[in-house]
Amino acid sequence: MYSLSNVEFILLQIIAESKQASGYQINKLIEQRGYREWANIGTTSIYNGLQKLKDKGLIRSEQSGHKSGKGPLPSTFVMLEDGMHTLRNEVIISLTTSRERDNRFDLGLAALPFIGINEAVEALQTRQNFLEESLRNIAQKYESQGGYRLPLHVRALFLHPMSLIENEKIFVANLINELIGQLEGQVHED
Repeated sequence: MYSLSNVEFILLQIIAESKQASGYQINKLIEQRGYREWANIGTTSIYNGLQKLKDKGLIRSEQSGHKSGKGPLPSTFVMLEDGMHTLRNEVIISLTTSRERDNRFDLGLAALPFIGINEAVEALQTRQNFLEESLRNIAQKYESQGGYRLPLHVRALFLHPMSLIENEKIFVANLINELIGQLEGQVHED
């Protein structure tokens, strides 16, 4: 479904945002933003991910003109056109199709600046439909299994994801409203 791993997705976001960044700078930014805690990204996976992005033709490395200490000149990484196109597609896919409480959705939220507000609203509206369908399917299975007559531990296996989906629907609706407000604010400024 995804053409990029979570690590590659994060790396592309950071490179697009920074315009140009060294592995060291990327590593520091990942640390500062707390990606390590919830996206399971180690230093080795950063450098492996950068190499994979280069192999896929999404970024390129350039020798930095600045050197501190011993060793070779550090490389900086820059986004290629295919990289930006892939990033935009991954943002939309992540916002529309990832399961509730999926890190991929969070990564899509972190990359919202790389797609237009209209695209974000459309993707999130698609997500609302996806969440509605997921909720309907779980509720249908819950009822067909006996609903409230089920033992507590079995009911909980249905009610927990249903509760998460309900809350996510509220979150997404609020996010859509805020994006639409930004869009309307842009129209009034013009």
